[in-house]
Amino acid sequence: MEPMLATRAADPASLPRGPEWSYELKWDGVRAIADTDGGRLRLSARSGRDITVAYPELAGLGELQGAVIDGEIVVMAGGVPSFEAIAERMHVRDPSRAAQLARRSPVTFVAFDVLRLYGVDMTGWPLDKRRAVLDRVELPDRVIASPIYPDVDELWQVTLEHGLEGVVAKRRGSTYQPGRRSQDWVKAAHRSSRVAAVVGWRAEGAGAPGPGGSIATRATPSATASSQALGAVLLAAPDADGTWRYLGRAGSGLAGRPGAAVARALAAVAPGPRPDGIPDTDARGTVWCRPEVAVDVAYLHRTRSGRLRQPVVRGLREDVPVDPWEEP
Repeated sequence: MEPMLATRAADPASLPRGPEWSYELKWDGVRAIADTDGGRLRLSARSGRDITVAYPELAGLGELQGAVIDGEIVVMAGGVPSFEAIAERMHVRDPSRAAQLARRSPVTFVAFDVLRLYGVDMTGWPLDKRRAVLDRVELPDRVIASPIYPDVDELWQVTLEHGLEGVVAKRRGSTYQPGRRSQDWVKAAHRSSRVAAVVGWRAEGAGAPGPGGSIATRATPSATASSQALGAVLLAAPDADGTWRYLGRAGSGLAGRPGAAVARALAAVAPGPRPDGIPDTDARGTVWCRPEVAVDVAYLHRTRSGRLRQPVVRGLREDVPVDPWEEP
């Protein structure tokens, strides 16, 4: 089953208010549907891909009979969800490696909706009734129910002070609408994020002034993304016509394991053309590639031209599609 999606509020002030709404934390992790309806546990990413093998510590979800539970898989670090920590987990396919990571950085499944239980379809029930069922279920180890709050302004301030991602408002009487981005769920984040495609990359130091002020305009002739440290990636999103529109260049967040995972993915991608609209200053030293690698990017805001301000790569994404271009 495809998950229901939230629309984005223009700003915190435009989050809906009133007694017909409830509020939850916006969890910074991997959206997942836990399905035991076929007699065994299957964890599905938003893309529909089976990700069960990556999270062996969530096997207890299989104890729930005939269930379909919507939630978020998170790794807690310092008391708050860490996307950087979950990024290391989300692409693992080897069971022994998954078990090793589960011991080192175990995940928690934060359940926020129940769509089926004991084979009973609840998607047509109002949210309050579905949550009442979820709150009565005895949840297994490593699984918690997402808390519900009545005051959005107080919750917004608390999430800001504690470094949490943001808030989701949900209409209490709303049905569950699989695969639909609904106005019945509205989200707002302290720092915006999106999934973007990589259309080019720079090796570390490429495009920077060299001796005598010359510019290093390309990577070494035999270079692949995996053979050199990434210095930056150039990002784009598809518009309604399928044209790739430039979002900007990101250099932050490419150190350590997240950058290494992006580099390995880029090494397997064929060369591609330089998209239109990329200025020469950003294009210097760039190796162009097909837009087949997606990354999660946090940013401050978008400029009038659509560029991301202060983008930071948070990790490789294979579980969700690239977000389409939207006019700023």
